[in-house]
Amino acid sequence: MIIGLDVGGTHTDVVLLGQEGLARQIKVPTNPSDLFGTVLTGLEKITEGIDPARISRAVLSTTLATNRIVQGRIPEVGMIVSAGPGMDPELFRTGPHYHTVTGAIDHRGRQITPIDEDQVLKVADSLKENGIRYVGVVSKFSVRNPAHEVAIGGLLGDRFEKVFLGHRIAGQLNFPRRIATTFLNASVYPVHKDFFEAVVNSLAKKGLGMPIRILKPDGGNMRFDASIDHPAQTILSGPAASVMGSVAFAPKDEACLVLDIGGTTTDMAVLVNGVPLLDPMGISIGEHKTLIRSLETVSIGVGGDSAVRVVDGNIHIGPDRLGMAMAYGGPVPTPTDAIVFLGIGDGGDAEKAREAIQSVALSLGTDPQDAANRIFEQACRTILDEAGAMIERINAKPVYTVHELWEGYRLQPRQILVLGGPAPWFAAGLARLSECRVTVVPRWTVANAIGAGLARTTCEVTFFADTEREVATAPEENFTTVIPSTYTKDDAIGATLDLLRRKAIARGANPEHLELEVIEAMSFNMVRGFYTTGRNIRVTAQVKPGLIHGYDPIAEKILDSSST
Repeated sequence: MIIGLDVGGTHTDVVLLGQEGLARQIKVPTNPSDLFGTVLTGLEKITEGIDPARISRAVLSTTLATNRIVQGRIPEVGMIVSAGPGMDPELFRTGPHYHTVTGAIDHRGRQITPIDEDQVLKVADSLKENGIRYVGVVSKFSVRNPAHEVAIGGLLGDRFEKVFLGHRIAGQLNFPRRIATTFLNASVYPVHKDFFEAVVNSLAKKGLGMPIRILKPDGGNMRFDASIDHPAQTILSGPAASVMGSVAFAPKDEACLVLDIGGTTTDMAVLVNGVPLLDPMGISIGEHKTLIRSLETVSIGVGGDSAVRVVDGNIHIGPDRLGMAMAYGGPVPTPTDAIVFLGIGDGGDAEKAREAIQSVALSLGTDPQDAANRIFEQACRTILDEAGAMIERINAKPVYTVHELWEGYRLQPRQILVLGGPAPWFAAGLARLSECRVTVVPRWTVANAIGAGLARTTCEVTFFADTEREVATAPEENFTTVIPSTYTKDDAIGATLDLLRRKAIARGANPEHLELEVIEAMSFNMVRGFYTTGRNIRVTAQVKPGLIHGYDPIAEKILDSSST
């Protein structure tokens, strides 16, 4: 059996999946100030009375790291950056404990200027004196030669609780984004480590020793223990769960829009022929532009429990949530109150809903029926308008799916897939206001948790080869080898796929059902004078994101419980 858990802004959804289908589902209130407790409560309740031996794995999707970054509740961390001539690393300063040091590697991986060991040790002393416990180290071309990062890390020794080296965090070429990515990993490490230890220790006390995975923002998962060295991989995993919960029901011959409407936010994404779109550069969160691989998603502050206000005679919905709808005992009017008042949805206290809508109607100078209709229609229109803006932004740049680049492709979704607690209610309004077909995803209340539980283990490898220098590297894998001058692109592809296969299995993938693909393979001749002196080869390969082998979306069953 498999556990899928998704932490939402209002509720945390947990499901237990087995060969008989959805065996159990629960919702627990999300406590933003105690997400540890929320997750542990969900895991304890879903496993109550279940033989631990029957559970093969649990996949968690958590907003813990995302919330800390957005709220600015991250610890001060140190950054040590070397760049050499050219781009000024001061342009990418991450905070007060950001230090640039001497040392430079060129684009071929050759040393231009050595590091100054005394300078690095003085920086380390300063960071230590300021109480810094977590440090990131980034050298401009470390993905071509990590020697300077490794040397600086060696000089720091065990002075700090955790040191993150940029080339082990992100293997792609992009100095500014690698700085931001390394910084975020160092920043969210302590809260993720505490979360990891709390979950593992709590389950161990209950005799639950099942493998635990974390959902990543690219729609795949990784082993929980592996996430300790890549804690920022948990950022934006919530929207990814929404996408994976809808993949099995998406049309295979057209684009469709996915809307996960919760109590606090609506998460949006697009599928092309059943395949999620990928952000080709990486996550942007707040001011930080990273190299963290992610599905193309957008979250907006409009949900069923968003606060409704009247300002200067106009209705404003969200972006904040001050509690549940008044129909469920909350303090302020919400779209859910309008839905209950209009009789679109069931449940809730009808008199409390009427009281909520009456207060809005008085502010608008209209009757409750009109006020409720206007609230509901505005909530739906806002969601559709924001979705349209997202699609236009995507159409303004190259369209990448997790499988390939669609050169010149223009998105024109004809179907909307809706999931989340209030999905059926909003679907009616969305269908009335949109020209698209609107479909509610099966098991819509917990489809995101199902998506998390059924996601494959994914990873990628970036491989560089320089035949003139006769060296090949895969920075994130800590891999370097000597190659002959006759080394070819095909050789590099073979080596990349071998590294990827080993990495995927180490991260928990099922070796019998690996879908590997090359997503980039380039070879450039290096010319000196009138002669070719060698080739610069770059290859990137991935395990395709998708659902585990053996899942039957029609029967809603896992046909092979050993799948990962």
